[in-house]
Amino acid sequence: MIFKAVGESAPYPDHGAREQRVWATIAPRQVRLDQLITTRATLDLRDLLDEDSTFYGDLFAHIVSWRGGLYLETGLHRALRAALHGRTIIHGRILELDDSGRPLLAPPPPA
Repeated sequence: MIFKAVGESAPYPDHGAREQRVWATIAPRQVRLDQLITTRATLDLRDLLDEDSTFYGDLFAHIVSWRGGLYLETGLHRALRAALHGRTIIHGRILELDDSGRPLLAPPPPA
């Protein structure tokens, strides 16, 4: 199995971290694919095969840690591509939420 589980949607409450500048404050780290639970069950093969699929986005997957689970919020195509190349890890930014769904990391002040 590539992932720990395949989910249909995010089971955690909305954390509000939508802007890239919030995610950019989180240092990327290595995460094993078999520890991740996806928040999408489908993917688009065009995105999977696109060489420039991360050109306008973050180079690292966005992962949410909530109630003991690691949920792959963005980066499903990247993670699957890594698995197809025989890799067992990806680099991702992990946003940790408390039990009520609030981020443990304070967002940066407005610019």
